Formats: sequence, C-alpha cells, structure tokens
Amino acid sequence: MNLTKTDSTRPLPTNSDAQDKTSSPITALSWFAAAVTLLLWASAFPEISVALKGGYSPYSVALLRYLTASVLLALYMLFRRTPLPDWRDLPGLTVVGFFGFTLYNIALNAGQQQVLPGVASFLIASAPVFIALLAMLFNRERLTWIGWAGIALSLIGVGVISLIGEAGIGINVYALLVLLAALAGAGYATTLKRYLSKYGVLRTTTYAIWTGTALMLIYLPGLWQEMQTATTSGTVAVIYLGIFPGAIGYMCWSYVLSKVPASIAGSFLYMIPLLATFIAWLRLGEVPGPPSFVGGLLIILGVIAVNRFGRVKAAA
Repeated sequence: MNLTKTDSTRPLPTNSDAQDKTSSPITALSWFAAAVTLLLWASAFPEISVALKGGYSPYSVALLRYLTASVLLALYMLFRRTPLPDWRDLPGLTVVGFFGFTLYNIALNAGQQQVLPGVASFLIASAPVFIALLAMLFNRERLTWIGWAGIALSLIGVGVISLIGEAGIGINVYALLVLLAALAGAGYATTLKRYLSKYGVLRTTTYAIWTGTALMLIYLPGLWQEMQTATTSGTVAVIYLGIFPGAIGYMCWSYVLSKVPASIAGSFLYMIPLLATFIAWLRLGEVPGPPSFVGGLLIILGVIAVNRFGRVKAAA
C-alpha cells in the first residue's frame, strides 16, 4: 500500500535520479494518477483482512496476489516489448524481491490475522524511519536533531500500538509481525536504489515482483488446496489485490513519478494510513481504538520530521 519514500511510506520506490520536474506544472492527469494510487494502496489493507477471513492463509494470499500481478505485468511488458533484466542482476533483484514482496507480504498478512487494517497501515508507515537508519549505516547519511526526534516519536507510536493497542496492555506479537513487514519494506527500498537508474521504477519493481513471487512458489500446493474451500469473497479479494493495488497501482505510481518531483509525490503517501482506516470502516466496520490511533499519528508525525527535516546526505 508504498513507502523510498519507498518511497516513504510503503516500500514503494521513488526515483531520486529522475530528471528535475519542478519547473513543470503538475497536470490534472498526474493528480488523478496519484489519487488512484493512494486509494488502491490504501484499499489493500482491508482487502487482506477479507481474504484472510475467507479461508486463505497469509502465505496463499501473498502468492495468489502476486501471481495475478506477475501475469498482468508480464502481459504489459510483452506489449511494450520490454527486455528482461541483465542476468548478472538477477541475484540482486532476487534480494530486492525477497524483502519487498516475499517477506513483506507474508509478514503483513500474518500480522493482519489479528491486527486491524487501519492499525497495520500506521505500522507500515514507520518504514521510512528504518530507511533513514539504514541510509545512515550504509550510505553515510547523517541525521539532524529533528531527525532523531522524529525517529523517537515514531518509535513511541510503534510502542503505543504494540504494547497498549487493541489487544490491551501487553506485547502484541501480531503487531510485531506487521512491524517486521515495515522493516522488510525498508530493506526493499534500500536494496532497490541501485537498480533504479538502470531500469527505472516500473521495470525494477516488476522484476522484483517476479523474483519475490518465484520465491513464494513453495506455497503453491497449499494455495491450490485452499482455493477449493475458500469463500468466493475471499478469492475475489485476493484477485483484486493482485490486479488493482498490485499491477495497476504500480503502473499509476510509475506514471506519477515520471511527471511529479519525488519530494512531492512521496508526500502523498502520508495519506495512506488515514485512507486505509476510512476504507476499513466503510468495508468492514472496523476502526482503531484511541491508543492505536494516537500511536499511528505519532508515527506519521515522526516520519514527516525525518523525511522533511531530518536527513543530511553525505558528501560525494
């Protein structure tokens, strides 16, 4: 749901190497594509819950979702006559796919067995905090005092959700699984960067989806069994996840990044947790309690502080 900023909120990449677009006005089509992306990615959180309640395991939801997305993206790439990646890049792209799609989705799905969609979206929104820490460790970036304060604020928010959230006082293991997904998203954003200048956002993401899906094929026998007994609503939810938040969402986001400066595009992603909470209320009648909502807002405020004022890039 994206992201670099995976961008900045979900493990969804922004291409910092793209040409400067600040001098060009943002068109209505760009705004529309951004709105579609946000709605689709936000809707993924409640649909995961629908799929899980419909008889699918976390593994099968992840596999069927990205099998669907992989096929659609393959057809798109075939239509565009897009070449396959350099075989020398396959090991690295497999690492990217593991973090961004295998580990991320399995951990998120497992956590959402007991974590409300809105709460999960707030926890996933903490990914940029871990991206900043990884950048400090591996890219020699520095954090300002505002950055450290933002990290502290986000971690307090994570603690509020994990320790005194919907399940009451105590460690919520399922919330920690969602937090693991956020960490995987940070790993995805970090490992993805080296391929963006060579392949661009959509191609790199597509290759990562394919490799991440391939790693999940060990769950294919279980998926086939579950498809025989799952509810229709559960199956529709998984297919929706693959077509819309999966394939179409990434295509729209790629278009946005080609037209809008990454700093502006990334700021859109702050809205995803609020949209996910609203959609979950409409779709499932589920709303986070006050502790989780407060914790989520602390996470968002901390992430904004880190991304906007907290990072100083190392000199080349």
